[in-house]
Amino acid sequence: MSMEHVTFEKRNSIGILTINRPKAFNALNSDVLRELCEASDMIEADADVRVLVVTGAGKAFVAGADIAEMSELSAQEAKEFCMKGQAALSRLEGLEIPVIAAINGYALGGGCELALCCDIRLASEKAKMGQPETGLGITPGFGGTQRLPRVIGVPYAMQLILTGAQIDAQEAKRIGLVNEVYPAEKLMDKTLEMANRIVENAPVAIRQAKAAIRQRTGRRLSQELEYEADAFASCFNTNDQKMAMRAFVNKEKRDEFKGE
Repeated sequence: MSMEHVTFEKRNSIGILTINRPKAFNALNSDVLRELCEASDMIEADADVRVLVVTGAGKAFVAGADIAEMSELSAQEAKEFCMKGQAALSRLEGLEIPVIAAINGYALGGGCELALCCDIRLASEKAKMGQPETGLGITPGFGGTQRLPRVIGVPYAMQLILTGAQIDAQEAKRIGLVNEVYPAEKLMDKTLEMANRIVENAPVAIRQAKAAIRQRTGRRLSQELEYEADAFASCFNTNDQKMAMRAFVNKEKRDEFKGE
């Protein structure tokens, strides 16, 4: 697969999709989102791939959406960017085959949302997870307000999103955000071990089981993502968003939020 920011390899019946933008900690910009959609199309068309592993190159899984790209967007442009992200992640989530996230490092904001689209989440001991968007004057926009409560329940989702806190891998496991935690050097081996265990089972049964579970957990998700996109976009009409993102991009300390 010839793409700039996403790589794909096959190991027998297991596909490995890697977000490969390490200098930017694999931040999700428009190009990465487009390539994720293209990769999902290609993987869906390949009947030999029976389990997909998603991971990140370098020290991060995905550190978030690209703040530099978002910082100067208008509300309408922000909604369009939000919907690109939602579409790319929903496309990955919609694959018939099981998808396992191998969370090798930072999975923040859009990175946490990418992990939430996967069916199983396995984390390195070095992983850090969270939804820090409110500290940048915005809401989660790639499905976090909808998928996070579905995975860990409303109280913990409220806590993570409203505080913007980062949590370590063991805390993520305790609240049900990840399935297992492994030493960093063993993460990929353990992920492939689980993927191979799934491959040993009946392919049609695996696809049908995933579909049945997703049908239960994904009810009305598409309509609720529309509400999230509107909420995300509305934040780009505020001075708080502009101030916080400019400070982030310029590596400066942000001022206090003023609620305007």
